[in-house]
Amino acid sequence: MNPLGQPLELKANFKRLGLLAAIGLILFFVFQILPSTSSQTTDITSTPVISKEQATQSARSFAASVADYTLPSNEEEPLVTYQTHSDIYGYMSKTKQLDAYNKQWEATYPYDVYRVRLVDNDRGGYLNVDVHMKTGKVVGFTRELPSSLYASANVEEDQQKPDATIRVAEGNISLEQKERLAAGVLTEFGYEIPKLQLDTQDGEGGLKYTDLDKQIGDSNLELNFTFEGGAVRSFEAVFSVPDSHTQYVKDQTRQANYMTYGGYAFLTFVLGVLAIIYSILTRAHTSFKRGIILSLIYFAASVIGTLNMLPLLKSQGLNSFMLSFLIIFQIGVTLVMSATIYLSLVAGDGMWRKIGLNPWPRAKEPGYGKYVLHSMYTGYLWALILLGVQSILFFILERSIGTWSTTSADQSTYNMSYAWLFPIMAWMAGIGEETVYRLFGIRMMQKIVRNTFIACLIPTIIWALGHTLYPIYPVITRPIELTVIGLLFSFIMLRHGFIAVVFSHVIFNSLLMGLSLVFMGDAFNVSAGIFWIVLPAIVGYVIYKCNPNKKEKPYVTTPHHEVLQ
Repeated sequence: MNPLGQPLELKANFKRLGLLAAIGLILFFVFQILPSTSSQTTDITSTPVISKEQATQSARSFAASVADYTLPSNEEEPLVTYQTHSDIYGYMSKTKQLDAYNKQWEATYPYDVYRVRLVDNDRGGYLNVDVHMKTGKVVGFTRELPSSLYASANVEEDQQKPDATIRVAEGNISLEQKERLAAGVLTEFGYEIPKLQLDTQDGEGGLKYTDLDKQIGDSNLELNFTFEGGAVRSFEAVFSVPDSHTQYVKDQTRQANYMTYGGYAFLTFVLGVLAIIYSILTRAHTSFKRGIILSLIYFAASVIGTLNMLPLLKSQGLNSFMLSFLIIFQIGVTLVMSATIYLSLVAGDGMWRKIGLNPWPRAKEPGYGKYVLHSMYTGYLWALILLGVQSILFFILERSIGTWSTTSADQSTYNMSYAWLFPIMAWMAGIGEETVYRLFGIRMMQKIVRNTFIACLIPTIIWALGHTLYPIYPVITRPIELTVIGLLFSFIMLRHGFIAVVFSHVIFNSLLMGLSLVFMGDAFNVSAGIFWIVLPAIVGYVIYKCNPNKKEKPYVTTPHHEVLQ
C-alpha cells in the first residue's frame, strides 16, 4: 500500500506471482476441468445442449397430440426457461451416485429440462412442456389453467403441496377415473402399465406409479400425475428422493437463512451506518466526489443483472403487476446498496488517508496510469492463484466434511434474457464487496480491535456469510472457503492497494463466469466469454493510456501525530 504523498508505485514480485499463478491455473484445470478429476462441487464441464428454438419445435410437436389443445396459428414467442430437479441431482451427488445416474438414466429421465410455455387457447392459461436439454425428447408436461386453485409453472412444487389442496383442485374424480385418464399418457410415453405398481389409494390426491424395474441405489422411478377439470393436469417421471435427504436440505436451508439474514445482512447494515458516520468524520481527508463513478457502475451492473433475469421471474407465473412490483422493489434495494457503497468509498478513503496511507490513489496523482496498469497485471496473477486455492479448498472439503452441490434454476445462464451479459455481475461484486469489506471494513475494524489479522478476519466472515444460500452443502462450506479467499483478498488490499484487489476480484469472477459462457458451446457465447475475461485488461490499458506520466505537485504527507492516531 502506497504511503500518502509518495510517488505512486505498485511493489509486486511479478516473477514470484507469475509462478504461483501458473501453479494455480494447473490446479484449476486438474480439479475443475478434467472430467476424471473434477470436483462435483466446482466442476465446469462442456455439455452440448439443443437450442431453445429446437426445444420449442419439440414442444409444439408434442402439443399437437394433446387432447383439448390446439396450437395457435399466430402464437406469440413462447417462454423457454431452464428448470431442474435439484433434489434428485443433489441426492445423487451426495451419495456419490451421480456418474452412475448420468450413464444409466439421465438420457431418459433428466434432472435438467427446458420448460416451454405454450399459450392454451382452448382452456385458457398455458401448456408447459418439459423437453430434454440434450436429446429434445419431451419428458413431461403441466397444464396451467386460470381456474386452478394451485396453478404453478413448477411441477416439483405441486408435489410438495398438501394432499388436501390437491384433492380440492381435482374435484370428485375417482381413483378409477384417474387411472383411465393416466393410461393414455403412460401409453404415449412408452410405459407398460401392467409392470407398474400403483401407490395411490382411493381418496388420496394425485396419482403415483412406481416402476420397480428402474432403480439406482435406494431410488426408484416414480410416475406422478395431478388432475383438474376432469383431465390430466401434469405428468412427470422422476426418481424418488428419501424423506431424510429432503429434510436435511430443509434444515440446512434454514441454517443458511439465519447466517445470511442474521449475520451477513444485519452486520452489513451496521457497516453501512458506520460508513455514514465516518464519511462525515473524515471529510477533511477525502472528497465526496470520490466514489461516484464506481457507485454508478455498481448500480448499472446490478440493475442490468436484475432485468436480465426476467425470463425466470415470468416462469413463476407472476402477473404484470407483481412482476413490475418486484423489479421496482429490487431496483430500490440496489439504490440503497449503491448509496452504502458510495459512503463506504468516501469513508474508507478518508480513514486510510487520515493515518497517512493511500490505498486508493487519485487520477491526478503522478504515475497513476502506470500504477493502474500494474494493478491490472497483479489482478490477473492473483485471480489465477485464487482459482487454484479455491479448487484445493473444495477438494479438501469434499473429503473432510462431505461437501456436495446441486443445481439451481435461479443462477443459470439459460434463464437469462441475454446469457452473454451474465459476467457483468463480476464487476458489481468486485466493486461492491471490496469497497465495503476491505477498503472500509478492514480500517473500521482496526479502530476497534487494534489487530490487523482480526481486523481482516471479521469483515471477511461477514462477507462469507452472505454466500450461504448457494446450493452447496453443508452450508458451512462456502463460509469456510470464502474466509480463506477473503483473507487473501485482504492481503492483496493491504499489500497492493484497493485498485489491485478490485481487479483481482473482478477477474476471478470474470474467469468463472466467462468460462460458463465458453462452455455453452455456440460461437457467440464463446466470443462473449472471452471478451469478459479480457475486459479488465482493456479497462486497465485504457486508463493507462488516458493518464500519461505528468509532473504535478505531490500531496503533503499527513502530519506525524495524525498518523499515530
